[in-house]
Amino acid sequence: MLTVYNKRYTSPMRQQSLSHFTGLDIGTSTVRCVVGVISDEGQPEIIGYGSSPNSGMRKGVVVMPEEVAHAITQAVDDAARHSGRDIRNATVNINGAHVLGNNSRGVIAISAANREIDTEDRMRVEEAATIIQMPANREIVQVFPKSYRLDGQENIKDPVGMHGVRLEVDTHIVTASTPSVRGTEAALKAAGLDISHKTVSSLAAAEAVMTKQQKEAGTLLVDIGAGTTNLVIIEEGEVQHVAVIPVGGINITNDLAIGLKTDLDIAEKVKIEYLTLGAHPRKSVANISHEGKHYTFSGDDVAMIVEARIEELFELVDRELKSVHRSRKLPGGVVITGGTSKIAGIEQVAKDKLELAARVGTMTDIGGLADILADNAYTTAVGLVLLDMLLGGQYGHIPAATSNLSLGSLLKRFSKKPSPR
Repeated sequence: MLTVYNKRYTSPMRQQSLSHFTGLDIGTSTVRCVVGVISDEGQPEIIGYGSSPNSGMRKGVVVMPEEVAHAITQAVDDAARHSGRDIRNATVNINGAHVLGNNSRGVIAISAANREIDTEDRMRVEEAATIIQMPANREIVQVFPKSYRLDGQENIKDPVGMHGVRLEVDTHIVTASTPSVRGTEAALKAAGLDISHKTVSSLAAAEAVMTKQQKEAGTLLVDIGAGTTNLVIIEEGEVQHVAVIPVGGINITNDLAIGLKTDLDIAEKVKIEYLTLGAHPRKSVANISHEGKHYTFSGDDVAMIVEARIEELFELVDRELKSVHRSRKLPGGVVITGGTSKIAGIEQVAKDKLELAARVGTMTDIGGLADILADNAYTTAVGLVLLDMLLGGQYGHIPAATSNLSLGSLLKRFSKKPSPR
């Protein structure tokens, strides 16, 4: 039986007349909550945040719902105090290696007398694409239409208003383990929080750091978290592939603990304070103080251990690219984000292993708290806020540069409609 943490903090400064938007990143090691508003100039602005350690998940999957509920409560309450807003619902991420992406095609006949395609026809063909064989313990999280085909004419972005007889759509369907999704929902319910929308972590991160040009050209986003690495390929403004690799920053810490023969807490400090990769200058000695004791490690040993793990990670990324025939074929290159992206020189390792241009992503076109916008550990949470804005009834006030995906199709890709605010 879950303990219910539903005594939400209510700020005395709460202003019901002002809409706010919330993103909740339920990460393997940390839950992060970010609150945003739309400024008078129509610009997204971050006004509050909160975080809490999370010990109830393994590689993005809830294993102890009560621990996750407690972490959610702490992070949301911190964000409520910081922002002065009462937080009752949020857009949340679905994470874990159980998240899979598969291509599917839908086909329908146009029955209207004048053969003109309307919005209902577009929805019907997308629904037809979701009729796929799935195990009973899996469910569809999102459907991403990639392109339409009308009577043999290919690469149509929006068929509404065109005339024809046979309409087809190529989609990328993201599915997840039903027990895992229900576990996340149970933790949120125990924390007294309603779900506005669900999405995959990589799409949220892409909204925060990728430009329209990158999404059009064809770019891979690599979001390296604590327990998992989330991937999304976006090309011609549409999601082409989604995948999750069960390797993250925790694996680096574990490798350091084993290789340096030291405690995990000390290994984490070494990773945060001394780690550099590639051609970046590195210190010959890593000096660490922990609980009144001093420890010394070879800088070369630290780099060797971590480079081996990072190289292995990008080999797994390249294997995923090969599975969809995109290896070394993305003009927009690779954008790296997430907490582990803060390791100096990681973009050089990515460039060498993937043979693509690589850069660490930065959040742009967003105002507000500079410390959050400069911290890539908050990329997913900020992206979830932007998606909450897009789907929360006020998306029309956001500048076009903020969301580079097609808004019309984006609105249909989420598994739950906005809750009343």
